[in-house]
Amino acid sequence: MSPGEKILVVDDEAEIRNLIREILEDEGFEVATAENGAGARALLEQFRPRLVLLDIWMPDVDGITLLKEWRESGKLTNPVIMMSGHGNIGTAVEATRLGAYDYLEKPLSMAKLTLTIKNALDASRLRRENLRLRRHSEEPHRIIGKSKLMVKLREQLNKVTGLETPMLIVGEPGTDKEAVARYLHSAGARKDKSFVTVSVPARDQESVLNELYGEETGAGTQGGLLDEAEGGTLFIKDIADMDLADQARLQDVLKSRAYKRVNGTAAVPLNARIIAATRYNLADQVREAAFMDELYFQLNVVPITVPPLREHYEDVPDILEYFVTWFIEREGLPYRSFSTAAQNRLRRYPWPGNTRELKNLVQRMLILGGATTIDLDEVEAALGDAPARRDSDSVKNLDLPLRQARENFERDYLEYQLKLANGSVSKMARNVHMERTHLYRKLKSLGIDIKS
Repeated sequence: MSPGEKILVVDDEAEIRNLIREILEDEGFEVATAENGAGARALLEQFRPRLVLLDIWMPDVDGITLLKEWRESGKLTNPVIMMSGHGNIGTAVEATRLGAYDYLEKPLSMAKLTLTIKNALDASRLRRENLRLRRHSEEPHRIIGKSKLMVKLREQLNKVTGLETPMLIVGEPGTDKEAVARYLHSAGARKDKSFVTVSVPARDQESVLNELYGEETGAGTQGGLLDEAEGGTLFIKDIADMDLADQARLQDVLKSRAYKRVNGTAAVPLNARIIAATRYNLADQVREAAFMDELYFQLNVVPITVPPLREHYEDVPDILEYFVTWFIEREGLPYRSFSTAAQNRLRRYPWPGNTRELKNLVQRMLILGGATTIDLDEVEAALGDAPARRDSDSVKNLDLPLRQARENFERDYLEYQLKLANGSVSKMARNVHMERTHLYRKLKSLGIDIKS
């Protein structure tokens, strides 16, 4: 059993509800009960159970109808166990067809009930884990954006996808260096093999060695991540956090193209491409004797730098659209689009957490739901007191096309003038010497929300 998990019991007989609740609470479960369909609907939203025990015959709506309603609406994906004292084969078949995990007849055998619940929860956990692993394997690996910086990055990556040499990816936290590594993997000759990741922080030296190289024990051989990455790619996150002894061992592996398992003597040929990532300047780390110079030179043959989002903020609308679609397809979240004003506010946000922060914001906006369009007010509430990006806070973008640079300036200028005029377009028109109708059109074309 898995104590602590939530179970909803729906039955119109109080004696049965209370008996089941007492037994399950003794097993450590958190239990809520409902006597009819209306109560069950409310608790499904509020209680969010991991499993539902659902009676078929109830006064307001039968359990089969309720199960069908929940499944078709997508409100319930966790297991449902049906119960009935007046069932028949046809009812059991219908319940199973609608996705019920099992069908139990009354009077209930409590031993059978607890066993069925255990099996249902185990199956549900396995399904969720498989879904998590599948989603992880489908993490975004597109390099999104039409800016000069992202076009240049794609061109650089496309030149090296066919190489087998180790790669080093450098970028600020949140710049999604793993997406770049996955892009290299998916475009190379090893694309049909495994892409395996290892994160160095929070691991001691022994666990890093065992995880990477595997171990020879008296009971036999236990493979490591290099075995899992056979024929594919091993992506090492945060390589600068690897201690010097582990760096030395990895340097030997890259040099000899072979490795030994912990406590092993036989050399195992290395058949995996190594891609490493770091948020640090490794040249500085080498000078400070915090990183091995030989390993640095092996990894830094073709250095790849991922720019922070604030340096290519013009790509924010494309990235927003990509993640909206991604969350809808992968997690079934409702469709919502960002208004022009909201997009422009996000273009002007400095994004200290880079792409990861943007991705989290999109997910939060979709989960919270609401109107189909995400407006400026909702974005402002999500960002809190975060300031807009100003040219003095980052690059001046003097390499932008003239039209885009002019639009950026006009937007900054008119937003400033609108603020000075306390939101009065008539007063603003006089101050900037523009005809009011023309000014309205200009504000709309630049995505400036007059009401805000």
